[in-house]
Amino acid sequence: MPIYEYQCDDCKTRNEHLQKLSDAPIAVCPACGSAQYRKLISAAGFQLKGSGWYATDFKGGASAPSEPAAHSCGTGGCGSCH
Repeated sequence: MPIYEYQCDDCKTRNEHLQKLSDAPIAVCPACGSAQYRKLISAAGFQLKGSGWYATDFKGGASAPSEPAAHSCGTGGCGSCH
């Protein structure tokens, strides 16, 4: 269910309400009883639960090749580095 944010124009109270999509907007401010209680437009939020697509699609996949070990001489030109 979505969470909607409301504000009262009279007492400036702001609340969040968990409502079904089919529910009618709340028309009366729960703090002061005013009919000036309106639904605000706000950013949508969501939460992924469970194993999720990220864990199964991206974690543990093919990784970038590792770089070769550094040479002990610093240049790679000595016989002991090969």
